Amino acid sequence: MDEAQARNVLAEAEIGPGGRAAPDAVLLALGENAVFAVGDLVVKVGRGTELLERARREVTVALWLAEEGVPAVRPAEPEARFVAGHPVTLWHRLSAPVRPAHPRDLAELLRVVHALPSPAFALPRRELLDGVERWLRLAGDVIDPADAAFLRDRRDGFAAAAASLTPRLAPGPIHGDALPRNVHVGPDGPVLVDLETFSADLREHDLVVMALSRDRYGLPAEAYDTFTGTYGWDVREWDGCAVLRGARETASCAWVAQHAPSNPGALAEFERRVASLRDGDESVRWYPF
Repeated sequence: MDEAQARNVLAEAEIGPGGRAAPDAVLLALGENAVFAVGDLVVKVGRGTELLERARREVTVALWLAEEGVPAVRPAEPEARFVAGHPVTLWHRLSAPVRPAHPRDLAELLRVVHALPSPAFALPRRELLDGVERWLRLAGDVIDPADAAFLRDRRDGFAAAAASLTPRLAPGPIHGDALPRNVHVGPDGPVLVDLETFSADLREHDLVVMALSRDRYGLPAEAYDTFTGTYGWDVREWDGCAVLRGARETASCAWVAQHAPSNPGALAEFERRVASLRDGDESVRWYPF
């Protein structure tokens, strides 16, 4: 789905004054969703039918978080729409950010989320590795078949290892993609956004993300320390950390592969990541993509 296709869906959804949102909508992001600003709304158009259930769950999660008083983005409609084969969800647009989100902001919100009881509806497990096969398939023959086989082997090994972990924290609701980029700091303080990966699983999943950011993506040690200090625990003290970290590295590597056919930079980043995993070199810097 490109921008023009997403705008066609937006037009068919008849959002905005006179149902003519598409011409005036501002594209904010284009990934698995096309995200548009339409007046006081933000509209997310999913790539295809396979994302409909996830979109429905995201709205349900947001309504539940509102009931629980958790600072998070709020839906403007109580259900996802299904328009021309695409899920469409409407959200209240947040005020302009007053500053970038910091690791401590994320930690404060995670403490709130991790204190929540299970909701009345079912949340899925956080299956980090589910997308690996699809991403490698999308990469096709642009990537080395040996690299694809290597990642499949890692996926299978880490999936088995993760299934037998003993957590330090009580399992329950998690954000699932706990990074500062998924926190918006407005005039009233930090709020969680992008609730698509909300799950019921090991709370350690949310904490390993930042540990990997420190080790692979250049997050300064001081910033990581503010995260762990605010949350109250460093997941690296847990003997299962390496397993969840390895699973997330495997998934992150395969995720980049899907962009390789159309982007030489993605191919170079993929090859850098695979080489570092093959060499067992945890000091190699990875770059966000």
